[in-house]
Amino acid sequence: METADSRPIRVGLVGCGNVSRQYLRNTAASEELTVVACADLVGARAESVAREFGVPAALRVDALLADPEIDLVLNLTLPNAHADVTLRAFESGKHVYTEKPLAPDLEDARTIVAVAQRLGLGLGSAPDTVMGAGLTTCARLIAEGAIGQPIGANAFMMSAGPDRFHPAPEFLFRPGAGPLLDIGPYFVTALVALLGPVSSVAGLASTPRGERVIRVGDRAGTPFAVQTPTHVVSLLNFASGVLGTLVTSFDIVGTRTPGFEIHGTAGSLIGPAANSWGGPVLLKRDGDHDFTEVDIGAGATPGFMGMGLIEMARGLRRGSTPTASGIRALHVLDVLNGVLASAHADGAATVITPPHAESMSSSGWRAA
Repeated sequence: METADSRPIRVGLVGCGNVSRQYLRNTAASEELTVVACADLVGARAESVAREFGVPAALRVDALLADPEIDLVLNLTLPNAHADVTLRAFESGKHVYTEKPLAPDLEDARTIVAVAQRLGLGLGSAPDTVMGAGLTTCARLIAEGAIGQPIGANAFMMSAGPDRFHPAPEFLFRPGAGPLLDIGPYFVTALVALLGPVSSVAGLASTPRGERVIRVGDRAGTPFAVQTPTHVVSLLNFASGVLGTLVTSFDIVGTRTPGFEIHGTAGSLIGPAANSWGGPVLLKRDGDHDFTEVDIGAGATPGFMGMGLIEMARGLRRGSTPTASGIRALHVLDVLNGVLASAHADGAATVITPPHAESMSSSGWRAA
C-alpha cells in the first residue's frame, strides 16, 4: 500500500511563463515528485502548459492553493508576486519551492522564513546552480585545500542588457530586478555556498540610461522607462575574512573578464558562470605555469534547472533539509539589499545579520 513517504510529492505549479516549461521538462522523469496541477492569472496560459506537458489539471490560482491533494507549491510567478503566493500556500498547509528571489522586499522574505518555521513547513528557493557539477567541484577543491586558505573572490556579470533579446523586458528594469537582483542571486548564492556568510557590504550604483528600447519581438522599437540601477559595483566582506567583488551590469557592450574566481594562499580557481550548472573549472596552483581544466565528472549530468526542487521533494519524504534552502535565500537577499542600501548612502558600509549558527551548519548552507 502507498504511504505518505513512499508516494511522489504532489506539486502544484503557479506561474506558467517560459521558465515553467524548463521545470516541467527537467522534472518529468523524477520519481520524487509529480506535477498534478498548474495555474496562472491568464487561464489560457495554464491550459496551454497543461496540454503540452500532460499536467492533469489547469486551475485558477486560488483553487490550486486550496487543493488538499497538493503537497508542495512551485512558485514561478513574477518576483513581485512571490511573497503573496508563498504565504497563501503556507496558509493552506503546503510546502513551497520558489524561483528567486525569495521576495523582492527583505521584510517580506523574513516573514516567509518565519512563517515556514512556525508552521513546520518546507521552504526551498532557487537558484540551485550550486548543486551542479561545476560549483560542487569548486567546493570540493576548496575543501581539499587545493588553493590553500581562501582570501579573495571576484564575480562579474556584465552584459548589454535583456532589452536586446527579451520581447517583454520591462519587468527586469523595475525595482526588485535589475542586474543585481535578477542575476546577483546566482553569484551571491555561489559565493556564500563556497565561502560562508557575508558580514558586511558596500556598493555603488548608477543608471546611465533612463530609457531603453525593446529590440526584438512584436513590440520592437517600443521605449520604456528604467526604474532601477543597471550598473552595480559591490564589495563583500565575508565572516571568514575573505573579501569579494561583485559587478553586475546591463550596460556593458563586451568584456573578457572571467565571470567567477576564487583566490587562495596557494592557488586560484576560475569557476563556471554562477548561473550555470556545468563547467569548466580551471585551477592554477602556486608554481603551475598556467591554469588547467579540472575533470568535473566525465559523462555525468552537469545539472539542470529543477534539481533543487527534486532534492527538496526527496527531503520532504525522508526528513532532510534542502540544499537550495529558504534560510540561505534570505541571507542572499539580505546581502543584495544591503548593497543597494549602501549605494543609496554613497557607498557607506552596511552590516549584514548572519544566519543562526544552527542554520549555517545545516545541509542547506554549504555546497561542500
